[in-house]
Amino acid sequence: MAEFEQRCAIFVDVQNMFYSAKHLFGGKINYDHLLETTSRRRKVVRALAYAVKTPEIDQNKFIKLLYELGFEVRMKDLKIRTDGTAKGDWDMGLAIDAISLVDKVDCVIIVSGDGDYVPLVEHLQARGVRVEVYSFRSNTAQELVNAATEYFEMDEKFIFRTGRDRKN
Repeated sequence: MAEFEQRCAIFVDVQNMFYSAKHLFGGKINYDHLLETTSRRRKVVRALAYAVKTPEIDQNKFIKLLYELGFEVRMKDLKIRTDGTAKGDWDMGLAIDAISLVDKVDCVIIVSGDGDYVPLVEHLQARGVRVEVYSFRSNTAQELVNAATEYFEMDEKFIFRTGRDRKN
């Protein structure tokens, strides 16, 4: 099947990518570039972004931007445990959504470096789906790189900088 005929679904682990971009490059993900690059002119059946609400951060502009770009946004509240630690990952939700689309797509694109997605990758591949992983290499579990049908390393081209740090 020619690449442009493939039907794909894109799944973005927003928290994972936010902290990776901030730590590595001092910037934020350019979601417009991310969507264009990962889709590679294929038919995007669905593009989903998984984010966590934190009480002290207003994410309304960010969520609006994602919707405008064509992402479906899944939100959940950050949970504070009794010991004071916080939990707010979407691993299980992303996996369930990806599995639910297995008969509707030829390719699943996971944008995350989280090694917890390895069983999902293996399950999707066993069902005949190509699984591509996009992430920043230094923040990616080696087992996820190994499991992917194809791994794509993200770099500074995926970063959006504001103010005087912006590169033209």
